[in-house]
Amino acid sequence: MTADSPAEALLRSLGVTRPADIDLEAIAWSAGVKVRDAVLESCEARIIGYNDRAIITVQRGGDPRRRRFSIGHELGHWAHHRGRSSVCRSSEIGNPGSASQLERQADRFAADLLMPRYLFLPSLAAHRRPSFEAIDALANDYATSRLATALRCLDLAGWPVVLVCHGNGGRRWFKRSPSVPDHWFPREDLDASSSAFTVLFGDAERSPLQTTGADSWFDQRGAARFRLTEQSVKAHGGEILTLLTLTDSGMLG
Repeated sequence: MTADSPAEALLRSLGVTRPADIDLEAIAWSAGVKVRDAVLESCEARIIGYNDRAIITVQRGGDPRRRRFSIGHELGHWAHHRGRSSVCRSSEIGNPGSASQLERQADRFAADLLMPRYLFLPSLAAHRRPSFEAIDALANDYATSRLATALRCLDLAGWPVVLVCHGNGGRRWFKRSPSVPDHWFPREDLDASSSAFTVLFGDAERSPLQTTGADSWFDQRGAARFRLTEQSVKAHGGEILTLLTLTDSGMLG
């Protein structure tokens, strides 16, 4: 059995037994941190602390689910990086492409706090097939964003999937689940025949799950021998997210 992370241990100590119990303001208060909203000019959230007390300030009027992750992220800085100033831009919170180890560590704390394994794994068990419908259902249960929930599923579900983000200029970032070998590296560009291309440049909000050739997504030699499933949804800022499920066991060897 995997030991609880610091965030999960905190939740257990507070008697959290269901997603609805994850009250971020109350949890922050228990850690000596007050949360307030304000208009922030150059960042999405920040934490300022002294000794064992701190104040988290979050951008006023933002998406409620994004706000929750931002609070969790700043609490991660409080737990792991106390004594350092923390002013976080939107691009630094919940961004898989972030190069900063400190920001990734704060993101991990936020994921553990909002979607603790001891609750999230039983919820995942109800969804046997990777899809954005499953991810959206979990996001509703945990009051988390689609992106944060998708990334948590990659880490915990055991699904053989790759999550890819594209914009008009090509691939922005991607993340593999632990079961996907490192040599499967998604192409920079989108295949014009893929459903992802249609979602990025068309009006559809999402595509259905469909099977396609792996060579539509990977340049590796032999990719044309395999099939996979793909599904894409529109995301923020003119980007799309695509969930690639490696259904052919030959791709996992």
